[in-house]
Formats: sequence, C-alpha cells, structure tokens
Amino acid sequence: MLTRLSITNYALIRTLEINFSEPFSVITGETGAGKSIILGALGLILGQRAENLSLPDKTAKCCIEGTFDITNCDLEGFFSENDLDYDNSCIIRREISPQGKSRAFINDTPVGLNQLKELTSRLIDVHSQHQTLLLQESAFQLSVVDSVAGNRALLADYGMVFRSLIEMEKNLGILLTKNQEARTEQDYLNFLFDELEKAALRPGEQELLEREAEVLGHAEEIKARLFNAAEMLINSEDNILRRLNEVANLLQQAGRHHPEAGSFTERLSACIIELKDIAEAVNHLDEATVYNPEKLVEINDRLAFLYSLEHKHHVKSTDELLEKKLAIEEKINGIASLDEQIEKLRQQISDTRKELTRLADELAVQRRKFSRSIEEAVLQTIRQLGIKDAGFNLDISKLQEPGPFGTDRVRFMFSANKGSELNELSKIASGGELSRLMLAVKSLISSNNLLPTIIFDEIDSGISGDVAAKVGAILTKMSEKMQVIVITHLPHIAGKSNEHFKVYKYNENGKTFSTIVKLKNDERVSELAMMISGNPDLEAARETARELLKNK
Repeated sequence: MLTRLSITNYALIRTLEINFSEPFSVITGETGAGKSIILGALGLILGQRAENLSLPDKTAKCCIEGTFDITNCDLEGFFSENDLDYDNSCIIRREISPQGKSRAFINDTPVGLNQLKELTSRLIDVHSQHQTLLLQESAFQLSVVDSVAGNRALLADYGMVFRSLIEMEKNLGILLTKNQEARTEQDYLNFLFDELEKAALRPGEQELLEREAEVLGHAEEIKARLFNAAEMLINSEDNILRRLNEVANLLQQAGRHHPEAGSFTERLSACIIELKDIAEAVNHLDEATVYNPEKLVEINDRLAFLYSLEHKHHVKSTDELLEKKLAIEEKINGIASLDEQIEKLRQQISDTRKELTRLADELAVQRRKFSRSIEEAVLQTIRQLGIKDAGFNLDISKLQEPGPFGTDRVRFMFSANKGSELNELSKIASGGELSRLMLAVKSLISSNNLLPTIIFDEIDSGISGDVAAKVGAILTKMSEKMQVIVITHLPHIAGKSNEHFKVYKYNENGKTFSTIVKLKNDERVSELAMMISGNPDLEAARETARELLKNK
C-alpha cells in the first residue's frame, strides 16, 4: 500500500506531501490544476525515465519519495537477492539534479532503474488512458488471460526455455556457417599440414644450421688461422710456450735470492698449463675443421627450404613453424569435431523444442480452462456498467510457431449491441466502451492477483450519471482487496471514496504552483457540489453531494 507520496521541486510543484490512509482515495481538481503532474512524479519512482524535466528552482534537485507498506507482500526474496535492507515500511526515492543526473534509492540504498521497476511492478499498477488503448492489443489481451489463469510461474518456465531455444538456434547457425567455411578450407589446411609434417622440422634447427653454414663457408680461412695460432703457441721452433718456460726458469733462479720473484714463478706456471690446454684444443679444432662444399650446399638448400616455409607462414624460426603446424593440426581436428558439435546441438534443440511444446500445451490448457469464467465475469461487469446488450468472448487460436508467450493468440471479441456480430475491439469499440471494458478487466485481474495498489487515471472517460455510480461501486468493491486511488472528474465516483484529495493552483511571488489538500467532510460537500453544478454554494448541488457521500 502506498502510504505517503512526497514531491519537491517538480514541474509546478514546489513542495507537496500526500498521506494515504484509506483503501479508496480519490484525487480531483480542475483541468490543468496539476493532477497529471502528480501522476508524472509518481511515474519517476516507478522507474520511468526523467526526460524533459522542468524544475521550478533551477539550482535545487528534484526529489520524489514514496513510502509503501509491504507487509505480507512476499518481497523478502527480492530484497535478499538484490542485497537490500528489508523493512515492512519501504521507502523509494528518486532524485534528479539540475544537470539532469538521476539517482534512485530503495531504503536509502542506490539501485538501478531495472531494480526499481522490478520492485514497483509488484507494488502498484497505474492505469492511464494510454493503457486503455493497450486493451486493443493481442499481447495485452493474452496477458489478461494469463493473469487470471495464474500462469506466472508457468510463463517464467516457458520463457526461460524459449530464450534458451533461441540462443541454441543462433549458435547452430554460427556452427553451420563455420562448418561450411571450414570445409572449403579443409583441403588447403591438410596440404599445409602435410607439407610441414614432411619437412621433418626439429626444434632449434634453423639456428644450428646457420651456425654450421657459417663455419663451412669460412672453413679454409678458419683452418689457416687455427694453424698459425697453434704454430705460435707450441709447434714452431721459437713458440710461446718454450719462451715462457725460459722465463719461468729465470724467475725461479731469481727466487732463490728474492722470495717475491719466486711467487712469480708459481703464477707463470699456472699460465703455462692453461696455454698448453689451449694449444691442444686449437690443434684439435684445426684437425676437426674440414672444408666440405657438398655439405655446405646441402645445408644452404635446407636453410633455403626453411626460409621459404617461414615466409609462407609469416614466421621467423623453425620453432614458430612447429607452433604453426600444431595450430593447423588443432584447426583440422576442430573441423572434424564440428560435425559432432552440430549433431549434439541439433539433439539439444530437438529436446528443448519438446520441452517448449510441453509447456506451451500446459499454457494452452490453462488458458482455455479459464476462458469461460473470464468471459462471464467481464460480461457481468460491463452489463452492470450500462452496456446491457454487450457480447464478449475470447477467441483463442493456435500459432504455427511458438512465440515468446506460447503458441496461443488471444483476441477479445466484443459487441455493444444486441444482434451485432462480435468483432475485434480495434474495429468496433468506442472510447467509453473501451474504458468500461478495461475497468471490467482490471476488476477481474484484481480479484485474482492482488497487487497492493492500483491507480486509475481518467477511468471515467466517456461515462456519466448512473454508469458513473456503478463504476464507483465497482471501485469500492475492488478496494476491499487492495488500495484503490482514482483521479476523476465525476462526483459519483468521488463520492464513493473513503478519502478525498483536491489539487489546485496558487500564485506566489508572481509564479504559479500546484499543491494538494485532503478535504474534510464539509469541504468534500463543496467540492462535489462544484463538480455537479459548477457552483459550490448551490444548495441543490450540495444536497446531492451529501446524498452521494451518505450512500457510498
């Protein structure tokens, strides 16, 4: 139940607060007084977008706040899932800065508009003239049947399976396209793989061959340098090692008389040993280095082959070629597995379609089960509302393909006159007939699905007099199960309410503002008299007003 609505700095409203305490409330006021502004402000806390907002004070933020009593609304799960603090008194707030930045809060915790809409859709239903037009749409008509039939959980299951099927079919299309492209590419991939496989690549092969080619390409020069080095070190008559041995003897002799000179001998001996090892290694390397032009040609041919493969695959080494080969192999294996994936997905789609059909059949059974009771309830109400010879039934037909809400199409078939053929609402119903039909539908829905609050804006369009009184009686009946708030121009409806609010304009400092006041009993008489005759002091109108209040 909406218990309080506070509006600050919004359109023509500087500040306003409404406290609702009764099950049936009406809001009246002259055309242009600001009733629609209040409804627009309420829309903001219901999650509507703040577009083209006008602020009386351009330097201050706009703030709309609603307090709801959510006792017994079974919303603890929503609060837990969204990490929100639960309290039986729920405060929803919307703030819009002068720059247009919007923020929303549930119990002082910032939330997104989707969360706001999800919560408020379970708290309040606002019926406007625009929604009356929805009555002509097949999707809305189907939702009415589902609401009365209690199909909410079944629809949720169906919707989940339907979305899953759509996603699977999308993925199947992607796989089929990929498979077709892969088949075109497969022969070329096999050729590339076979070529790399036959190449018998080895890790690090290119680097090793390049080093070998460098040696073989300069073998004669290398041998000459090594030979000369060995000659100088050990092989020539006046070689370095011989001269160093002579130096060692001289230092040894000097060391007999000078200890420091003796230490030089030890150090030089170590150098001589190292040089002997180097000389032997140089000799060995000289002997091992062989000029082999045939081997060089073989290596260069292999390198040229490797370079051509690397250029072809846009890589720079044999290691990268091996990685490329592995990637091609994986792609080939992936192509081979595509058929298996496609077959598996097709089976899943088949199973999902069966489940979707099962759920659609359940929905169809439920809809047809409740169709007769819906027809009878709507007919009873619209006949009470003055369309004595009305005809109404549900035309439920089967769709060729499953849709988002099943395989049924619902059409409300209506006739206002006796003997007239039933036809679709969009083709025959007038504005007044649509309003009464919508009230009948809302009355039916409210008796089956108890949203805490329903607000009617201009439900009295196209009706007056005795019919208006009957509308008031229906609204009163609805208020026994839920909170009903009605914006109306008709005294017969206003007189039925438990509490009455009046919206009016006032001027202050050269500016016009709208506000609202709760009327006391005498004030209600005056307001109803004004609505009846245009003169709040006309005694006949006041007497009629008293009768309306007495007979509510």
